[in-house]
Amino acid sequence: MATRRQALTLIGGGIVVAAGVPGCVLRGPARRAREPWARAGSYPDVRRRALSYALLAPNPHNRQPWRVRLEGEDALTLFCDLQRRLPVTDPRDRQITMGCGAFLELLAIAAAQEGYRAEIVPFPAGEDMATLDARPVARVTFVAGGAGPDPLFAHITSRHTNRLVYEARAVPADVLARLADGGRAFGVSATTIGESPLAEALRDLTWRANEREMRTRAAMQESIDLMRIGAREVDANPDGIVLEGTMIEVGRLFGILSREALADTSSSAFHQGLDQYREKARSARAFGWLVNDNASRADQLAAGRAYARFHLTATALGLAVQPWSQALQEYREMADLHAEAQQLLGDGRCVQMLVRVGYAPPVIAAPRRGLEALLG
Repeated sequence: MATRRQALTLIGGGIVVAAGVPGCVLRGPARRAREPWARAGSYPDVRRRALSYALLAPNPHNRQPWRVRLEGEDALTLFCDLQRRLPVTDPRDRQITMGCGAFLELLAIAAAQEGYRAEIVPFPAGEDMATLDARPVARVTFVAGGAGPDPLFAHITSRHTNRLVYEARAVPADVLARLADGGRAFGVSATTIGESPLAEALRDLTWRANEREMRTRAAMQESIDLMRIGAREVDANPDGIVLEGTMIEVGRLFGILSREALADTSSSAFHQGLDQYREKARSARAFGWLVNDNASRADQLAAGRAYARFHLTATALGLAVQPWSQALQEYREMADLHAEAQQLLGDGRCVQMLVRVGYAPPVIAAPRRGLEALLG
């Protein structure tokens, strides 16, 4: 077994070889898991082409909770894959429903690029606000000649959630105003704020909520169970929370980074994680949030659709965006911070999404399961 005293040679290009460990070559980021980004739009059927873009949508914990049944020549039904929910941190399936909404919006944008209107009927067989179930999330009919191209289509394959530390420069007020405009759709209110006392309050709130979640055993374990540590795990399970890169591979190899260590609040891995997230939280130069009535599942789909447009607009503006919504989650241990966030931002309505905004180096695409995994 490798030990900390065994030499590590870092070779240009990021390949890491552990000396004295036969056959031990540490890989760069998983490639096969990112192939769906390159394959988007390459299918012979318009519905499949639209779906190949839709599956690139932002969604909570990268669960990709989508299952699709093609029907006839011009329709499809979207279901939630009930095995891909987040029962601890999203007990009412609000965030998962928003992820379905983002999927539907990218589907609609991609269909419009070819002149089709995606006629979306939310929850055609009814809904339960306490939980998602086997009933359809939406039925979609493709109507030829019913829509024209949306300029946001051009940014679907370059939209990525950016979890890096953000640069210490302000986002101009006019850019933030354009970003907010991008999220005002489907009855959703979008607001952005730059450097200000409110931004400082949000940096503090989002960090406290992040730390609360990391120190809540069941919530943290839910995330740990979805972590894909190293490129092999990412390729094997192209979803969830990705931990990749040279230092991750080294830590995994030497036993410094493991699921057990991440769950141990006394471990160096846990505290390094806290430190890294604290730095990221403090680096936020601006924030954005989306609000609506949350009176129905359709409202949650609308919030997800609006967020997809908000994030695509951010990409068009050259901005980095990361959801930082732990304070909006509805489990018992987060109740006081949830109330604080709603009071601070909601104005009597429901805050559906809270994100940090700024400038940062580009990041690679998140893994995706591919179209074939969704159909059936």
